[in-house]
Amino acid sequence: MDKRLFLKTLGAAAISFAFLDNALASVDHLLPDELASDEKFWATIRRAYRLKPDYINLENGYYLMQSQEVLEAFIKNVREVNYNASYYMRTRQFDDKAAARNQLADMLGCSPDELIITRNTTESLDTVIAGKNWQPGDEAVMAEQDYGAMLDMFKLQARRYGMVNKVTSVPNHPQSDEEIVACYESAITPRTKLLMVCQMINITGHILPIRKICDMAHRHGVEVMVDGAHAFAHIDFKLSDFDCDYYGTSLHKWLGCPLGSGALYVKKEKIRDLWPMFADLSCADDDIRKLNHTGTHPVHTDLTIQNAIAFHNRIGIARKEARLRFLQNYWTDQLRGHPGVVINTPADKSRSCAIANVGIEGRKPGELAKTLLEKHQIWTVAIDYANVHGLRITPHLYTSTKELDALVAAIKREV
Repeated sequence: MDKRLFLKTLGAAAISFAFLDNALASVDHLLPDELASDEKFWATIRRAYRLKPDYINLENGYYLMQSQEVLEAFIKNVREVNYNASYYMRTRQFDDKAAARNQLADMLGCSPDELIITRNTTESLDTVIAGKNWQPGDEAVMAEQDYGAMLDMFKLQARRYGMVNKVTSVPNHPQSDEEIVACYESAITPRTKLLMVCQMINITGHILPIRKICDMAHRHGVEVMVDGAHAFAHIDFKLSDFDCDYYGTSLHKWLGCPLGSGALYVKKEKIRDLWPMFADLSCADDDIRKLNHTGTHPVHTDLTIQNAIAFHNRIGIARKEARLRFLQNYWTDQLRGHPGVVINTPADKSRSCAIANVGIEGRKPGELAKTLLEKHQIWTVAIDYANVHGLRITPHLYTSTKELDALVAAIKREV
C-alpha cells in the first residue's frame, strides 16, 4: 500500500471511530436490556467491523475478527516493533507486557502476580495439566463435553505417569444446578487431585454453575481448573465469584485480540507446586513468570491487548452481554418446539448467552453445515460428538436480526 492510500485508509477509519463514539454517547441513558434490541444502534457497531459479503458469519466462537480500530492499532504495533527491532525487545518489551497483564488482571479481578499472558486457552490449561506432579493412581475429573486438546493432554499424562482420568457427562438440559454438581461429585474419589470444568461449554454455549462446583470440589480437597475460553469478555464476572484454583482463556475470541493471545490465572498459593513446561531458572518457584518462558514471540500481539481492552470497555460488558443473549434467544425462541428441530442448549435463559446449538432430526451435522453454506450462504460449524449433534451458532455484536431471520428460515426449509 502506498503512503497516500495508507493515510486515506487511516483517515476513513478515524471518522468511523469518531462516529462510533457519538453513537455510544447517545445511548448512555439506556439500560443494557433496553439497548439490546435497538437495531439502529447495533448497526453502528457493525460499521466498526469489515465483513465479507459472501456469507453470513455465525461462527464467531472459534476466532472473532478484530474491529477495524483494533486491527489498525495492531498493524501500527507491528510497524513500531519492526522499526525499533532489538532495541524494543531489550528495553520496552517487558514493561509493555506488564501493562497489558495489569489491565487483564483488573478485568478478571485478580492480582497481576497471579496472571500471565499466553497464546491461547490450550496453552494455558495444558501448562497446568502438565505442571502437576502426578503420581500413579492419582485421578482427575472432567467431562466428555470439554475441549479435545485438554482431554488429550490428560490422556497423555495418564500414559506417562499412570494417573487416571474419570470422565463424566453434562446434560444438555439440566433440571437444576445441583444436577450438574452431582455429575462431577459422583466421579470424585479420595484419589482425585484436579477437576476441570468449562465455564461455558464450547459446543452448546451451556454456562455451568462454577462457584457451586468449586465449593463442592474444595470440600473434597480437590483443586478446580476452569476453562474460560468462551466466557471472558462475553459475560460479566470476576474470578472472586468462583474461588477457582486455575483459570485459562483465549483473548482472540470474545475480547477481539489478534490471533495468538490468551491468559492463565493461578491462585497465588498454587504457583509453587506447578512445574514449568519450559525451563526458566531465573524466577523463584512461587513467581508465576516461571510458567511464561516461551522464548522470543510476536510481542506486537501482546501490545494490541490494550487496544482490544479499550474497545471492549467503550462498549461495556453489560451492554455486550445483554445484546449477545438477546441475539441467541431471538433465533432459538423461534425454533424451539418446531417439528424436527433440536436445540441442544438449555431453554433457561440464564444458562447461556451468545452460543447455542441446533440440529435437525435425521440430518448429519456436517451435511447440514455444508447445505447452509452452499445453499443459504450461512457459515456455521458442525458438532457431532459428546451427545451433541447439530450446528454451533455464534453471532457477535455486528450480527443483525435480519441475518438471524435468514438462519431461522433456512433451518425451517431444511427440516
